[in-house]
Amino acid sequence: MNSIEICSYLEKEVIKPNNCTGCGMCVALLGGVMVYKNGTVLPDFVSKKKYIEDKVSNMVYLACPGHGISYPSLYRKHYGRLPDNWLFGNVKKIRTGYALDSTIRRNSASGGVMTSVLCYLLESKRVDAVIIVRQGLKTPEEALVTIAHSLEEVLLSAQSVYIPVSVLDILSEINPKLRYAITCLPEQAASLRVLQHLGYEPANQIKYVLGPYTGTALESSAIRCLLKSRGIYRNDRIVSLKWRAGEWPGYLEIKLSSGKVVKSKKVYYNFLIPFFITQASLQSIDFTNEFSDLSVGDAWSPKFENIGAGFSVIVTRSTEMESIINEMIDKRFLKVENVALSKAGEMHGHMIDFKKRGGFIRNKWKSALGFKVPNYGIYPSKIPFSRYVVECVISGLFIVCRNRFSRKILEFIPEAIIGPLFNKLRLFWKFTSRPTKRNGLENLDFIESDNGRLF
Repeated sequence: MNSIEICSYLEKEVIKPNNCTGCGMCVALLGGVMVYKNGTVLPDFVSKKKYIEDKVSNMVYLACPGHGISYPSLYRKHYGRLPDNWLFGNVKKIRTGYALDSTIRRNSASGGVMTSVLCYLLESKRVDAVIIVRQGLKTPEEALVTIAHSLEEVLLSAQSVYIPVSVLDILSEINPKLRYAITCLPEQAASLRVLQHLGYEPANQIKYVLGPYTGTALESSAIRCLLKSRGIYRNDRIVSLKWRAGEWPGYLEIKLSSGKVVKSKKVYYNFLIPFFITQASLQSIDFTNEFSDLSVGDAWSPKFENIGAGFSVIVTRSTEMESIINEMIDKRFLKVENVALSKAGEMHGHMIDFKKRGGFIRNKWKSALGFKVPNYGIYPSKIPFSRYVVECVISGLFIVCRNRFSRKILEFIPEAIIGPLFNKLRLFWKFTSRPTKRNGLENLDFIESDNGRLF
C-alpha cells in the first residue's frame, strides 16, 4: 500500500465513518496537519502526491487505533503474554498516593503523581525532554502537545485537559539524539507501542510512556455552550481556562476579557458530557491506559474524598517503572500505600464497565447498522442481558442529546439549574444501575478474534 492508497483508505474507512481518535500518528508518518473540525481534531493530509515508502504506509495501517489495534497481538509483543486481568491489563503493582511536593500536588488535577514522576525522570537524567499536553498554549481555548525540557515547563502542563488533543503528530519533531518521556491517552499509547515494535525510529526515542485513566472527552464546542448558558457570548473573549482549578476535585475556571470569572464545580459541568462526548470516548475499550509504563487516575473513594487535597491511583506496568516509583518513595518524592486490585476496581467500576462492556456493546450495535467500527481482536465472553438494557438507556441518552437541536436548547438552560439537576440525576442513575454494572464485571473474560491486522 503506497502513500496515496493509505491516505485514501484512512479517509474512507476511518475518518468518514467517524472512527478517527485524532491521535496524529498518520500525519507524523505521512505528512499533513491536525485540524479542529466538528468539535474534534482530525488529520488533513498534504502528502498524497509525495512518495512515501510502502513500509511506512504499512506502519500507519497497523498502528491506526481508529481502524483498530489487535490487543492480544500487542499484549504478546509488548508484555510477552496476555494480561491476567483484562479490566486493568498487565500490572506490576497498584498503589494510592500523592506527590509530597506541595506545589506539584496543589497545581495538579489529583495527587500530582504523574507530574512528579515526569520531573523526576528529567532530574535523574533518564530523559532529556518530556512530550506533554498543555492547555492554552496557542489560544486559551485550545490544548496542544508540546516538548518540555525543564521542570518549569512540565509544571505548566500539570492540569487535566478534557478536549481532544493530537499527540503523536509530534513524532515528526523527535530529535534522534534525545531521550523522551511522553504522556498520552490509551489509544495513543497503543499506537505508539505498535510503531515501536515495528521499528519506527522516532517512536523508539520515547523511553517512558505515562498515561492518565481516560473516561470521556468533550468536543471543543462544549465550552462555548456552557458560556452561552451563562449569558456570555464570543465578544467576551476567553483569556484563561483551567479544567481542574482549585483544591481537588477542582472546578472549571474560565477567565474572560471583561474581567468576569466563570467557575463551575466538576460534578456540575459534567452535564456537558451527554451532549458533547466524543465518538472516540464511546468506542474505546481501554480506560486504565493498558500500554503505558505508568497509569494514573483519581482515587475516587470516600476515604480520600473526605480528606481532600487530592489522591491518585498509581499503576506500574513495567519492571523499570516499578523501580523508579520505589526510588521516588525512598527519596520522599511520593507518599503511597498499597491497594488491592479489587479495591482499585471499585474506585472506577462505573467507568471500567462503560469501556469494557459498554464500548463493545456500542460498537456491536453500530456494526449491525452497517457502519465501520474499530476491531480490537477481542470481545467479552458474556454480557448479561440486563447490561444491554442499561446500555439502551445510556446510548439512548447520547442519541437524544448529541445533535444540533438539543445542543441549541441547552444554551438557553442556566447552568445554575441544569448543573445541580444533572448531578442529582447522575447520582441516582449510578445508585440504581450499580448492581447491573457490577454484575459479573470483576470476572469478565474475553475471547480472541483475528481482526486481520496482527503484526
